[in-house]
Amino acid sequence: MLAQLIALDWGTTSLRAYKLAADGQVLEQRSLSSGIMQLPRTPRIIKGQACTDGFELAFDDACGDWLDAQPDLPVIACGMVGSAQGWREAAYRDTPANVANLGTSLQTIRSLRGVDVHIVPGVIQRSQLPNVMRGEETQVLGVLQNLPAGADGDLLIGLPGSHSKWVEVADGCIVHFDTFMTGEVFAVLSEHSILGRTQQRGASFDGDAFDRGVQVALSAEGEIGPLSTLFSARSLGLTGELSASAQPDYLSGLLIGHELSALATDQRRRRNSVHLPSIILIGNSQLCARYSRALDACGFARVTLAEHATERGLWQLALAAGLVTPHPSR
Repeated sequence: MLAQLIALDWGTTSLRAYKLAADGQVLEQRSLSSGIMQLPRTPRIIKGQACTDGFELAFDDACGDWLDAQPDLPVIACGMVGSAQGWREAAYRDTPANVANLGTSLQTIRSLRGVDVHIVPGVIQRSQLPNVMRGEETQVLGVLQNLPAGADGDLLIGLPGSHSKWVEVADGCIVHFDTFMTGEVFAVLSEHSILGRTQQRGASFDGDAFDRGVQVALSAEGEIGPLSTLFSARSLGLTGELSASAQPDYLSGLLIGHELSALATDQRRRRNSVHLPSIILIGNSQLCARYSRALDACGFARVTLAEHATERGLWQLALAAGLVTPHPSR
């Protein structure tokens, strides 16, 4: 099957490349550790020219052979590649942002190969405490493509990760989103704080320890907040109530529990209802499994997992931009 598009999900630490056929069908995909903060540095020749530019080198690593085979393939990219520290900055679009229309606002850079790379803009929520996203808007579009018309009203899209995003959509628009630095805080505490000194990492997932952390966050003791309850990851170890191998999952449950407890409170306030919205999760399957477990404990009863959201979203944006044509049967 002939490829029609190269789609790149280019973040801070990783670069994922997809070769897509009609209707966004994935023909081939690759994952490289060439995010914008860890680009290749070894110079080499690209298309007969000496190259030292890390973005060009990473781009060639990701899809150079695909372009050798089909030089006319259009290329679209989302994520931090469009940030101020990226290859070419793609200005944020303000909320409410119609995600399908982002395809008409692509920023373009001509690569050393002579191929244009079309970069998707991020989304900004302007307020007293501004919020931004890059890459997640594309995944949200990928999810919305599979929803019946009007089904986004009672829905919250969750994107767990280093900086977890929780996105409210209405009529195909991103209208509000919140960011929690849960994953990054977990990494910092485990690697650079006293909590990591007694942890034994690498063991299989300890569901009981994780659930215990979630329940502490939801308990009366948890109301004092994470800056206090975090110390229990050490004190429970000192008293022999939490083994070294259980401490990482306890800490994970504690942080995710605090995140989701705050999210539930905010959702009830924003919606002026005791009922919590349906959840669709996008992301790493193991991390989403943890979040599903904790969401259930926090009262979010309807949780599903979306797959292939990134490549679906990039295909739809390429369609909107006229980079590819729809299947004749559509």
